[in-house]
Amino acid sequence: MSRAVRLFDLIQALRRRRRAVSAAVLAEELGVSKRTLYRDIETLMTLGAPIDGERGVGYLLKSGFLLPPLMFSEEELEALTLGAMWVTQRADHGLIAAAANALAKIAAVLPLPLTASLDDPPLMSAPIEVTADKIDPVMLRTAIRRERKLRIVYTGEAGVGSERVIWPIALVYFNAARLLVAWCEMREGFRHFRTDRIASAVALDDRYPKTRHALIKAWRAYEAESGRQMAQKAAAKN
Repeated sequence: MSRAVRLFDLIQALRRRRRAVSAAVLAEELGVSKRTLYRDIETLMTLGAPIDGERGVGYLLKSGFLLPPLMFSEEELEALTLGAMWVTQRADHGLIAAAANALAKIAAVLPLPLTASLDDPPLMSAPIEVTADKIDPVMLRTAIRRERKLRIVYTGEAGVGSERVIWPIALVYFNAARLLVAWCEMREGFRHFRTDRIASAVALDDRYPKTRHALIKAWRAYEAESGRQMAQKAAAKN
C-alpha cells in the first residue's frame, strides 16, 4: 500500500468513529506498525486535519472535517496525467490549455504526498507529428456542444472539393489526425471527415432536428451494422 493511499484510509478510519480510538486499534486495522501510525497521524495534522489526541490516549477526528472534493489513488493520478500529456501533444491550443488548467485544479486540492505524480509523472506519452488543420477545431467542438449545423468545404481523397451542410456529433482523435463524425445532408447518411481536409467551415444558426444523443446512438448502430456486414462478406470469401 502506498503512503498516500494509507493516509486516505487512516482519515476514513477516523471518520467512522465518534469516540477516540487507540493507535493500536488503528494500526491493526490498517496493517501497519504503531510507529508508522504515529508518523501518519503527525503527517495528517501537518496537512491540516483536525485530529485531537496523543500517544497512549487515542485519537479523534473533529466533526465537520471534509476531505478535499477530489481524492485519487496514485494509479488514478498517473492515468489522468498521462491523458493530459497525450492531449497536450496531439490536440489544439484550446484543449491543451484546458488540460493544463484541469491538472492545476487537481493539484490545488491534493494532499502534498500525492502531488509528486503530477510534478514528475512516471508514465509519459511519446510526442508525435500531428497533421495541422486549416480551420480552428474550437469551432467544431462548439458546434457539437450547441448541436448546430455546419457548412463546410471538404476536399476528398481525389482532391476534389465539395460544399455540404453537416450535423457534427463527435470528434475522434487518432495519433496523427482527427475525424469529425457527422450526418451529411448531401449524402443523407453518416460520414467521417478528416479535419485536416476541411478547407473552410461556417457555423450556422440552425440546430439540427435531432438531439446529439439520438444521433450518437444511431451512428453507433450504423457502425455496428456496417461491421457485421463486413464480417459476413469476409467470411463468405473464405
